[in-house]
Amino acid sequence: MTTYNPNELVRLSDTYEVTLDPDADIRGRKVVDSTGEDLGKVNDLLVDLTTNKVRALVVGHGHLFTKTTSAIPVDAVARITADEVVIDRDKDKIGAAPAYDPTLVYDEAYYVDVYGYYGYSPYWYDEYVYPAYPYYV
Repeated sequence: MTTYNPNELVRLSDTYEVTLDPDADIRGRKVVDSTGEDLGKVNDLLVDLTTNKVRALVVGHGHLFTKTTSAIPVDAVARITADEVVIDRDKDKIGAAPAYDPTLVYDEAYYVDVYGYYGYSPYWYDEYVYPAYPYYV
């Protein structure tokens, strides 16, 4: 019998899951901060396959010598347009975020740090409420 591990997030690109509407797939879209500054792009989505919910965006940001990747909770998404994803934090906050490490995909402490860094409760905590907007499946 398989038990539910709330920390089992997988990259959407590593699954056979697809979005019903190709326009709803935000991978590859530009990511901007709350002031409109360019942060990078959505490289992938981290999905909880048990609940079939997107929990975080994997965002590549920085420049040639300071390139990094971060997991940004979906809670931080303020708006999604046809061309970009707007994060409700500024560039400096996102630039100093814990780096995304795919080897930590099941590490509870890592996600506690990530969610705490952005000021949110981790998604498996009782008080967590999934964001109503933007709508994620």
